[in-house]
Amino acid sequence: MQCVKLPISVRVEINLLLLAVTGLALVTRLYGIHFPRAVVFDEVYYGQFLSLYMKQVFFIDESGPPFGHMVLALGAYLGGFDGNFVWNRIGAEYTSNVPVWSLRVIPALAGSFCIPLAYLLVVELGYSHFSALGACMLLLMENSLIVQSRFMLLESVLIFFLLLAVLSYLHFHKARNSSFRWFWLMICGVSCACGIGVKYMGMFTYFLLLGLTAVHTWQLIGDRTLSYGKVVVQVLVRFLALVVLPVIMYIGFFYVHLTLLYRSGPHDQMMSSAFQASLEGGLARITQGQPLDVALGSQVTLRTVSSKPVPCWLHSHKVNYPIRYENGRGSSHQQQVTCYPFKDVNNWWIIKDPGRHTLVVSSPPRPVRHGDIIQLLHGMTSRYLNTHDVAAPMSPHSQEVSGYIDFNVSMPAQNLWRVDIVNRESDREIWKTILSEVRLVHVNTSAVLKLSGASLPEWGFKQLEVVGDKIYKGYQQSGMWNVEEHRYGRSQEQKERELELKSPTHSDIKRNLTFMAKFLELVSKSWGNLYFWVNYPFNVMIINTMCLIHETFVLCAHICMLFSFLRSPAQRKAFGVVILAVLCSVYVSYHNLSPLTYGQPALSSDELAALRWRESWDILLRKR
Repeated sequence: MQCVKLPISVRVEINLLLLAVTGLALVTRLYGIHFPRAVVFDEVYYGQFLSLYMKQVFFIDESGPPFGHMVLALGAYLGGFDGNFVWNRIGAEYTSNVPVWSLRVIPALAGSFCIPLAYLLVVELGYSHFSALGACMLLLMENSLIVQSRFMLLESVLIFFLLLAVLSYLHFHKARNSSFRWFWLMICGVSCACGIGVKYMGMFTYFLLLGLTAVHTWQLIGDRTLSYGKVVVQVLVRFLALVVLPVIMYIGFFYVHLTLLYRSGPHDQMMSSAFQASLEGGLARITQGQPLDVALGSQVTLRTVSSKPVPCWLHSHKVNYPIRYENGRGSSHQQQVTCYPFKDVNNWWIIKDPGRHTLVVSSPPRPVRHGDIIQLLHGMTSRYLNTHDVAAPMSPHSQEVSGYIDFNVSMPAQNLWRVDIVNRESDREIWKTILSEVRLVHVNTSAVLKLSGASLPEWGFKQLEVVGDKIYKGYQQSGMWNVEEHRYGRSQEQKERELELKSPTHSDIKRNLTFMAKFLELVSKSWGNLYFWVNYPFNVMIINTMCLIHETFVLCAHICMLFSFLRSPAQRKAFGVVILAVLCSVYVSYHNLSPLTYGQPALSSDELAALRWRESWDILLRKR
């Protein structure tokens, strides 16, 4: 005990200026966030996902990763929201079960803490506390930043994590001898992962920090005062903190997302059959207990692997192609074959052995393997899937696909198809239900059965066109099919077979999909729609907001530079008066527009019209 020096004391330094700025930020962002008690702007969009989270129903948001939705869902969970609200229009009044304050408080807190982060960032860049205060006052009274922080939106959350990431890296870079240096680097990696997890727009800041890290690491490698071992450790730690950690966290967001959302929902059809079958309810109730191996005589529905323009199933019905199309081209006038985006009894096909007339599965079943030649018989109309050298109705460069009808007009049947299992592990792989991605190659013409994506006219009931593509190359999801529903056929007679096709399939076994398979499919859907978040108008607002913050920092830097050139006290006093006048004008602008920012007090139409300072501003009036 003699080594312990008494008394033990702790010295705490409190930046009262920073504390005051934080308090003002909390007041301006949190004041009256429960008002209006109605759906505002994109709350109608995020609220739908919020309800699905509360009910643990699967969904996919093609505009970005799930972490942002989970942040909003946390507020809903803490507020006791049960998910029961119809998010169908902007302006809809919230019911009593919706905890409005809890839904909006997390974005409001994130927006509030952006202000002290901006203060610390300006100081960390080497400018004075006076400059940091000026930057904070500009951001504090910026009405647009306040508005987007006060509602159930993700922009303030994104900006918070991006500012924290930049600030943490600057702390790390400057604190060369501090024991907390590596802590700041870890915080930077975590913040980058969270920013990207909220919106993919966060990648721009992430790439900026990676570029800075690359430059600083290169300088580190050239430092001859450091030993080889220390350099390797420094590079390795940077790689782990800024690359490995964000990747692990990014995958972790999806793991939590998929763990929470295990029930079947409205977005199932965007995913593959295997993905749908792994969810509780929906397709899983249908596909559980189905035979795994597709055999000769199997009754199947064939779903296209592609989900564009919409997921659909190979389909036929008792309607023929018109003899002539609107442009004057002729057709075979045989039975239409389409891709139908809804489950229907006309989606069922029978896998038939070309050398036999039987339509039932033998005992034991004879499985269909990669490279086998088969025929596909439409279950309800008994027409064979056929393609020939006749131009498709909407894609004249491809072949027409039809249900063959013998009109005795020198147009023989060409209904043999070769099974090509794309994701096979051996050359004699068995065709598997749900799991196998199959390409059906026409024996006579080598054309591939493919979804063109074009919609047929009224005579085709607006269903999607299926063609035979003779110039098919590489891996194209539109030419891949998988068996979704499957059973072994037991009825040879047409009427008995129709009754069998209309009856539900048997269910008793569950088939699971690994997390990584789900993750890769879900990410491919998100990254396949990058055009959405690049072109989505609200993401333009994020870019404008970040530009606003950047210009604020640049303005403060120029003010500091100009102030340093002023030598006499009189000049500096005059400059201070100018700065004070500018801040006062900013406050006047904030005060005048505060009714639009906070939605209160209520203004008349004339008072609202007086706030329309520019012709480009549109103020929408809602009459009660």
